[in-house]
Amino acid sequence: MSSGTDEDGGHCATPDSDGEVAEEIAIVAFERKMETAEEIEAELEDRYETIDIVEYHGDVFEEHWGEYDCFVGLMASGIAMRKTAHLLDDKWDDPAICVVDEELTWAIPITGGHHGANQVAQDLATMGAVPAMTTASEAAGKQGVESKAKAMDAHVVNGDSTVKTNLAVLDDDLGPVARLDGPKAVLVGDDVTVLKRNKDDGVVLGTGSVSGASKDAFLAAWEEALERTDYDFEDVEFVGTATRKEDEEGLLEAAQELDLGVVTFDKETLLDHEGPTPSKSKELIGWPGVSEASAIAGGREGELVLEKMSYEDEVTVAIGR
Repeated sequence: MSSGTDEDGGHCATPDSDGEVAEEIAIVAFERKMETAEEIEAELEDRYETIDIVEYHGDVFEEHWGEYDCFVGLMASGIAMRKTAHLLDDKWDDPAICVVDEELTWAIPITGGHHGANQVAQDLATMGAVPAMTTASEAAGKQGVESKAKAMDAHVVNGDSTVKTNLAVLDDDLGPVARLDGPKAVLVGDDVTVLKRNKDDGVVLGTGSVSGASKDAFLAAWEEALERTDYDFEDVEFVGTATRKEDEEGLLEAAQELDLGVVTFDKETLLDHEGPTPSKSKELIGWPGVSEASAIAGGREGELVLEKMSYEDEVTVAIGR
């Protein structure tokens, strides 16, 4: 059915059992609202594997339940709630629901905010709708564990754990996501969320920069780095950097333009995955070279495809896998 900012080690299509990303959506609309539905379809069609327009009737949700990752209800929220309440069973399996008014003023996730509805609401924002997201972590401006999984191109294995771990996110008690390289057997409690990568290949763009580096500088640096390898942007799982760079505006804007998640690693993690190229930052502030360490820490194999390169003395890039 459905298909990547994180603390530590990243959008891809996987079955909806992973619950974080919607790829197949249905726009449910009354006949009189079909023109607006077609406008939404035209705007969003390049962002999803499938977008169908389904004309509303009393049993439309029940008829198509389980066929789509997310329903976009072009209707009042009360209609969507009344017609789907009896169908809801498990948030990890149920399709997400987002409603939007005919004037495209509000996009409101009703159910499955972390499982596709927030994502669709954000996409509808490009048409002028205000995404009215009420999930606690997003309302607080923080990233829940489902969003962390999406950024890392991973999925949550044990969904029941997210209640406790997202509460920890709200209290700033979760800390970085720990990475374990196998083969290993792991025993966890019900307050530990386990994330599993969605695919076995792909690369990580490790990146650092001077403060205030522009979006264009990041984009150009990443493109030049990839041109030195056999990979391109379609192969990138996520962008890795240091926690001290997590608010770098140009980096975030560049990643957003490419629809890539940004994963940030703490100092201790980067020191554990230090790259081969000497870095002045370690002498000055105790941090290893950000680009190589982030690429190694984020890569599944923990190895570099491309050692650090510098672009215009603004941005550094390394590529890991």
